[in-house]
Amino acid sequence: MMIRTLTSSPLSRCAALAAGTLLALSTVQAQEPVVVSSKIDTEGSVLGQLIVQRLEAGGIATEDRLQLGGTSIVREALLAGEIDLYPEYTGNGAFFFDMTDSPVWNDADKAYEAVRERDREQNGLVWLTPAEANNTWAISVRGELAREHGLESLEDLASYLDDGGEFKLAASAEFVESPQALPAFQSAYGFTLSEDELLVLSGGNTAATMRAAAQQTSGVNAAMTYGTDGGLQALDLVVMDDTLGVQPVYQPAPVVREAVLDEHPEIATLLEPVFQALDKETLQRLNGDVAVNGRDPAAVAAEFLDTLDD
Repeated sequence: MMIRTLTSSPLSRCAALAAGTLLALSTVQAQEPVVVSSKIDTEGSVLGQLIVQRLEAGGIATEDRLQLGGTSIVREALLAGEIDLYPEYTGNGAFFFDMTDSPVWNDADKAYEAVRERDREQNGLVWLTPAEANNTWAISVRGELAREHGLESLEDLASYLDDGGEFKLAASAEFVESPQALPAFQSAYGFTLSEDELLVLSGGNTAATMRAAAQQTSGVNAAMTYGTDGGLQALDLVVMDDTLGVQPVYQPAPVVREAVLDEHPEIATLLEPVFQALDKETLQRLNGDVAVNGRDPAAVAAEFLDTLDD
């Protein structure tokens, strides 16, 4: 009996070749790295390194484009698909969606839900689990003053001022004059600072205001700061909690393109415990290691991630 050897037709061979080519292309695409970026400041470098190193440890290849620029630059790069993921602040949703007059941004949960819902629907961007830390405008006082008088919140500070406590705040002109800043604090907490209780510095650099408080320049014992400034712990300055929610909440959270998250759904579970561990004091310490102690952000991030795995 003759055994017939089956051979493929030219058409079937072409089909097989095409299928193989498509498989190869899909494999290459699946291996494309996730492009991680961040803003150009100290906190951006720390958060960006945490994301890059966590994803790499989880088996996701990344491309490092950290400290790309300011908010507008990084945001536009994400919308254009030039980057895939970066840490953003919930409160900036007020500007992204022209909602600066909405009170929603003064509540952490509402702010997160508002920006998460709108960005996904309008832009295909997904906000992952945010940090507890809040990098918003704050008033911080010298540690010795806080400990001596039990000052932990702006309500405590208002009582201290009402009792005639000595106080002098170093701040920028913007902080002193902007209706959303010091005037809003004064109105909500019921205190008023006189000209003698203010040292107005040119520019808006919190490094200068913190230094003035640390050195007690012209009798200064308090400073305009941001909630997670790196120099706070090093200079022994204590943030007064905004218990009435006067300021918009600026919680950092990873924002990722939906298509990328669909391809790598494990990104969400990898980053969730990292950001959950970033409370105010922790992020202040990590920022301080870089801004004050001069350490490499990559080393600071690696050390912190090691503690999460212990």
